[in-house]
Amino acid sequence: MRKKIFVKGPVLSQSGYGHQARTALKALKSREDIFDIYVENINWGKTGWIWEDNEFRNWIDDKIKKTVAYSAERDGPFDISLQITIPNEWVRMAQVNIGFTAGIETTKVSPDWVAKGTEMDKIIVVSSHSKNTYKDTVVTAQSPDGAKFDYKIQTPVECVNYPIIECVPQGIKGFKPETDFNFLCVSQWGPRKNFENTIKWWVEEFNNENVGLIIKANYLNNCLLDYNHTRNAIFNILSPYPNRKCKIYLLHGDLSREQMSWLYSHNKVKALINIAHGEGFGLPMFEATQFGLPVVTIGWSGQLDFLVHDGKKYFAEVEFTLQPVQQEAVWPGVIEANSMWAFADKTSYQVRIRDVFKNYDKYKKPAKELQKIVLEKFAEETIHKQFVKNIFDEELFEMESWLMQLGAEDQEEIVEHA
Repeated sequence: MRKKIFVKGPVLSQSGYGHQARTALKALKSREDIFDIYVENINWGKTGWIWEDNEFRNWIDDKIKKTVAYSAERDGPFDISLQITIPNEWVRMAQVNIGFTAGIETTKVSPDWVAKGTEMDKIIVVSSHSKNTYKDTVVTAQSPDGAKFDYKIQTPVECVNYPIIECVPQGIKGFKPETDFNFLCVSQWGPRKNFENTIKWWVEEFNNENVGLIIKANYLNNCLLDYNHTRNAIFNILSPYPNRKCKIYLLHGDLSREQMSWLYSHNKVKALINIAHGEGFGLPMFEATQFGLPVVTIGWSGQLDFLVHDGKKYFAEVEFTLQPVQQEAVWPGVIEANSMWAFADKTSYQVRIRDVFKNYDKYKKPAKELQKIVLEKFAEETIHKQFVKNIFDEELFEMESWLMQLGAEDQEEIVEHA
């Protein structure tokens, strides 16, 4: 009676979508009593694969092997498909098809996403920003007779946030920042992340002070070539400041969740900064809140789901303006040229990080309040239940099972008396 669910996504990738895929699998794994799970791993760009040899990784490998064997014996059918990737790649492949995307960092989704979304029975995203943007995007289409008309997505779009993942912090060997007060920035390098300004504006503000900026970053993966590329990019940004007193630290390579937790909770790490143009969710900021670390960011996009509660803002807010995405960031079918995202204000950013440095207790207190909210509201069991319910409603499942156990005569009698 279990539902056969086919999960397709970058489940082994060290990427945001990889984390999303594994989060979905953990939720489904919590209810293997109702799901018969099959998994197909796909590549995600040039990112590397997760390397931990643990129970969950072994479970994933078993499901992949099981799927290969099943596909060799027969071609489906599956009751449900869960496709974890950008909507351009969604297709109908089961009785019920669900698209699960990391969402949208801009003010509108691509027309391709709307078109592909109509092929799904449900769409799941990871933030309210993504949900509202998907639902509110208006696309102009043309009928066979040449008439133009506007339409929106009609497929149900639901939001399920990420859960917290509790673990025991584990130190990073050899990492000992000299400075006592350090800001932290965790990000992949790219146009959307606004990384150059994040570093440059910070150095301009703290050029003559003994303050540190810890950067955990890469471009594509964690290989040596990527390290050299990342390091050289930072050197180029710092070259106009040869006599600076502030310190810059680069962390590159594979860091486990336990090591990242240690970094977030380090007594010399005082705040996390992120002035990206937009986030589908903002996972590093979310992880930082679990350890009571103040967050400096803009008040827009996916991070508001966990940084704002009951109308109160629990973060150091940087002002911004919405402007068209830069030409170099346009990605046809994903980030459209006619969409906009946020541009942080330089002065506001520098004023805010200066205030965090000078008046730290003012920001630490609300950060500790937020920590309690996040640990309760985003508990893994709670989020898993939300996700499972959006994949398949357990109450409907139990009703279906009960009806199938009845004889045909009993079912007819129920219908007659309904």
